[in-house]
Amino acid sequence: MRQPKVALIHDQLVQYGGAEKTLELIAEMFPDAPIYTGLYKPSNLSERINSKTIHSPKNFFLERTPKYFSPIMPLIFENFDLREYDLILSDSSCWAKGVLTKPDQLHISYIHTPPRFLYGYSVESTKRNAWYFKPFVMVIDMFLRAWDFASGQRPNFLIANSVEVQNRIKKFYSRTSTVINPPVQIEIDPVLSDSGSGKYYIAIGRLVAYKNFELLIKAFNINGLPLVIVGNGPEEKKLKSIAGENITFEIKADDEKKKELIKECLGLVNPVKDEDFGIVPIEAMNYGKPVLAHGSGGHLETIKDGANGMFFEDLTPEKLSEKIMEFDKRIRAKAYDPKTIYETAKNFSEERFKQEYKNFVMEKWEAHINENA
Repeated sequence: MRQPKVALIHDQLVQYGGAEKTLELIAEMFPDAPIYTGLYKPSNLSERINSKTIHSPKNFFLERTPKYFSPIMPLIFENFDLREYDLILSDSSCWAKGVLTKPDQLHISYIHTPPRFLYGYSVESTKRNAWYFKPFVMVIDMFLRAWDFASGQRPNFLIANSVEVQNRIKKFYSRTSTVINPPVQIEIDPVLSDSGSGKYYIAIGRLVAYKNFELLIKAFNINGLPLVIVGNGPEEKKLKSIAGENITFEIKADDEKKKELIKECLGLVNPVKDEDFGIVPIEAMNYGKPVLAHGSGGHLETIKDGANGMFFEDLTPEKLSEKIMEFDKRIRAKAYDPKTIYETAKNFSEERFKQEYKNFVMEKWEAHINENA
């Protein structure tokens, strides 16, 4: 079978997170493939990504204030010249799926989610709801939704990172997709501590509005239990200002430090509503730690109430505090078995992702060659 010449497309490379980890593994599978992206800030990324050939536009205003110039992103991606490639692999939650390809090229897009900001899901910032922005945002979003639907029709095949995202793809793009869960860095046969032996609760993620850290802090201020928050982001100063003495922040924790913090915790609390998939809960389960999470989105696919965690529904500090206390009572009563929790996590390894993703891509590539022979 003829091997394809491959190009990788990614929305923007400005910070290191779950989507970038997915891109890293795809790049490992196709080591000669260049990466095309709308925005690139190498200082925030891993060497595994920075070592690749990366194409991105050079624009002073876009680099300084990217969110204000997001309406021009469709033009940037549509103007990438990809004619020399056989196989286009996009990794997208916004723009990357919208690149233009020829009929004889195969385009497969891994969708982390349709753009949250276009379809009423909570996002990183609440600025777009301000009275002085909203009239303009409403008009711009109307055009962007039309473009997003059109761009969702362009790939030959769509991969969803969860059943939740698969349902969003069906609703917003009227298309079918195949679910391949994202990769999680799983430690094989880790040392599991006894249930209830931890020192604190932990929450992990970017310090942005839709992660609901403000709600979480207010809840822990009420019950007084110890909480460690791991992550950084634009809301750091605000969140620190409202946190009680029982709450500490680990702003610069690297992956190794994060693992150590998880190992010493009682459990993870993940207050995100409508999570796309939810990698952080799996990272905690890898070390046998139970998870308290909002009962929505991708959480429903990995967390089983009573087996590896529990859910809360009401997004108020008082009700969440009550659920945290109930969660704490279960943990100290040793209601959760660390080995059972770990059994969930090991199903989401990086090796599993690489095998499923590459099998899917090469199967579609072989069929594409045969159809165009």
